[in-house]
Amino acid sequence: MYPEERHARILELARGDGRVEVSHLATELDVTPETVRRGLTALERQGQLRRVHGGAIPIERLGFEPGVEARDTVMTAEKERIAKAALALLPDEGSILIDAGTTTARLADALPNDHELTVVTNALNTVATLARRPNLTMLTLGGRVRSRTLAAVDVWAVDALKDTFVDVALITTNGVSVERGLTTPESTEAAVKRAMMASARRSVLLADHG
Repeated sequence: MYPEERHARILELARGDGRVEVSHLATELDVTPETVRRGLTALERQGQLRRVHGGAIPIERLGFEPGVEARDTVMTAEKERIAKAALALLPDEGSILIDAGTTTARLADALPNDHELTVVTNALNTVATLARRPNLTMLTLGGRVRSRTLAAVDVWAVDALKDTFVDVALITTNGVSVERGLTTPESTEAAVKRAMMASARRSVLLADHG
């Protein structure tokens, strides 16, 4: 097992159980406790875990929201596959809305050059990726920019979406559950996502299982 695969498994177990212990991970992964500790340290530096005595806790349990840089290093292969699958759901012509997120950023990277689209987005990194594409008409939602997600939020973004209608909205989320539906820890981002879905003929969720 490569270190990246081991780290992904540690993170999966931590999120599933709420915490992980070094001794149990060493047995589960068939590695030494020192190898586990190095993995926990690497994941803590990425902003995914917080080290505690004897193990670690997923950062979500501490009430923190990982930043773009931290989330962009997790489940990378899955995000690439999700983004490529979502391309098949886009019109060749028309309008789409791209939500801020690390998976939607990959979709923006992969948008075909032969699609004549109007693209609406609240994501600064998506604007930077697509602004020079001659086949696209870019419309940017204004508002306060959150440094953790590079998303424009608050009333400016929500008000602009009231007068917006697109064929497909590509939405991201921090969590999915049967009881709560789509969840995100920041209320202003939640409001923008609701407005995005209301402005679209069809909404498509891009989310991995991590």
